[in-house]
Amino acid sequence: MAVTNLFKYLVASFMFVSLSICAAVLPEDRVDAMYHSYDGGGMSIDGPSILIRKKVSKAVSVSANYYVDSVSSASIDVLATASPYKEERDEQSVGVDFLNEKTLFSLGYSQSQENDYDAKSYKLAVSQSFFGDLSVLSLSYAQGDDIVMQNGNALFSEEVKRANYALSWSQVASKNWTFDFNIEAITEQGYLNNPYRSYRYRDDTAALGYSYATEIYPETRTSNAAALRTRYFLPINAALYGEVRYFSDTWGIAASNYKLGYSQALYDNWLIDFHVRHYTQSKADFYQDMFDRKDQFNFMARDKEMSSFNDLTIGLKARYLHTFDRSSLIKSASVNFAWDHIRFDYDDFRNVLQTDNPGQEDFYSFSANVLRAYVSLWY
Repeated sequence: MAVTNLFKYLVASFMFVSLSICAAVLPEDRVDAMYHSYDGGGMSIDGPSILIRKKVSKAVSVSANYYVDSVSSASIDVLATASPYKEERDEQSVGVDFLNEKTLFSLGYSQSQENDYDAKSYKLAVSQSFFGDLSVLSLSYAQGDDIVMQNGNALFSEEVKRANYALSWSQVASKNWTFDFNIEAITEQGYLNNPYRSYRYRDDTAALGYSYATEIYPETRTSNAAALRTRYFLPINAALYGEVRYFSDTWGIAASNYKLGYSQALYDNWLIDFHVRHYTQSKADFYQDMFDRKDQFNFMARDKEMSSFNDLTIGLKARYLHTFDRSSLIKSASVNFAWDHIRFDYDDFRNVLQTDNPGQEDFYSFSANVLRAYVSLWY
């Protein structure tokens, strides 16, 4: 199945805090080569990614990205009802940006393949600069069309359709202070659960006192999120930044995310970053660690991502930037490294690998490490 949203978020958020708000300009010509790794909770994910951007005229820029996830999973969800597995996800994406004075139009397409999941998405975005490029308004729409399959069952094939709407406002409030406000809405329809995930229910005839059955989710979901991000630049070549984000959906999940960070430039070529992030969420309305009986409700889930939990992240980043002379084909290059350590604590998801006292096992917790390293070349 598709890689967890958490890991995708961590990889996507690797870039350092920007030192200015980007006006409506074309992206710089650059090549990025990245390696990413996630290890925790019995799951290992790693792989490379290559991104290339190139201007083809003063008004047009194109990009292409190739991304690989190699997954090896022996997580608690897998060990409870199945055997460890390995799989690979390959993703390809292309994009084009059009600049017309202070307006930037962007189009994008991506597709990914796994042995049991195919995904396609299309994106349209527009950004407009105002007030001498001190303000930027951005609107975007993305549509996803996925096919969910199941290994060992050639007859299983379900569709998922998604629509994502986003609006953001970026503002330079003073020479030292910037902020961004974002709102997002996502609608989903189709087969929204994992065909391999099961819920457990009390069963006096079973040796452990409970049995498992395939989860049942609603076929529609609407979620909304709002985020405020701010940066304040200090006179010592440093910056403080923070983020507050709130999320809610029609399944009863409510979540909040708080992040605080500090970036420091050193010796002209180095940038060091430290950040702390705390995330908490409530459980879905149809989630329980153990149900009283099979088919007790119309919808039933025990996926730990649907439960109540919180996580705390401590992260470090480092970047070394080297600038070449004007006669060089490469203008500049950077080497980047990032490490995040995450502690997950679940409030109502129990460790079923403990076989004594069913339904009263210890609540589950685990730690994970996320590593990302990449080289960027500007040309």
